[in-house]
Amino acid sequence: MRKITFPLLIVLSLILVQCSTSKSTTSKTTETPVVENVILLIGDGMGVSQVYSGITANNGLNLEKSQYVGLSKTYSASSYITDSAAGGTAIASGTKTNNGAIGVDAKGNEVKSILEYAAENGLSTGVVASCAITHATPASFVAHQQNRNMQEEIAVDFVNSAVTLFIGGGKKYFAERSDNANLMDQLKDKGFQVALDMDAVKKTTSGKLAALVADEHPSTYPDRGEFLPESVQAALNILDNNSKGFFLIVEGSQIDWESHDNNAAGVVNEMIDFDRAIKVAFDYADSNPGTLVVITADHETGGMALTGGDIKTGDVKANWGTTGHTSVMVPVFSYGAGSEEFAGIYENTDIFSKLMNLYGFEK
Repeated sequence: MRKITFPLLIVLSLILVQCSTSKSTTSKTTETPVVENVILLIGDGMGVSQVYSGITANNGLNLEKSQYVGLSKTYSASSYITDSAAGGTAIASGTKTNNGAIGVDAKGNEVKSILEYAAENGLSTGVVASCAITHATPASFVAHQQNRNMQEEIAVDFVNSAVTLFIGGGKKYFAERSDNANLMDQLKDKGFQVALDMDAVKKTTSGKLAALVADEHPSTYPDRGEFLPESVQAALNILDNNSKGFFLIVEGSQIDWESHDNNAAGVVNEMIDFDRAIKVAFDYADSNPGTLVVITADHETGGMALTGGDIKTGDVKANWGTTGHTSVMVPVFSYGAGSEEFAGIYENTDIFSKLMNLYGFEK
């Protein structure tokens, strides 16, 4: 056997020390990434089958560009199967609550949302939804009410909130109220520019914006046209003015409704439209380091099962387990700064905790 000489031992020792030092240095420099902007997109009712129906029919989706994928457990404080109010509140505030509750815990106490923390820390904030802005999921980030059906009260919460902009339907809850209050004037008094159509939305590039483009809900896709991706782009144009960063929540609302109707063709349409909004978010992240995009769902709807189809033709065949919600875990896709934090299996409440940590906010 060949002897190892003393000089060779010294060389080997130096190599080992260098390797050890390199590994130590690498581990020390692997720190939590700086996240300045978060775009959170929620596909209401969007399970894996809804996603894959869109991939099949459209020969691919933009969300496939996501860098990490996780799974979220969606049960609420009161039920194995959550509704959108409890599901939205869990994501927004990190708190499991009872079905039907908006921005409060299971005992009815108000809980602060990630949007409210962002505003307190000097960031701009926005809400975009392809439904009434006072509906359960978007409301969960802004309002605090015992019941999701209290949409007039939720509208008041929007007026009194620190939100920078919101774009969606629900004008009647601000302008045609049972108490005859004119919240449209109150919005103007609070410094909001009020827009009632997309032309006015696209012309607004700074300041505060309250856009109510439908009396109740925008139409289903494709009848509503470019509303969702254009609204996301308009929101980003405004929020980008704040050098401290922003938080934007976007809901693709009507994936849920088409799933309630067990309408596979409608699900495909809504998924493709939602995906076009995702592309706007990804494009922004590509041009703005420090931006995180997270795409998830509050729950799955319909128990959608893809039982046939054809990738080449885009044909999709589905069977359904229910016209209601289900308890299955939902996907979490992530892209950009801090996206690796969203791999794995975790509670829906952990999404809030992960965002708080990435922003560097304290409760």
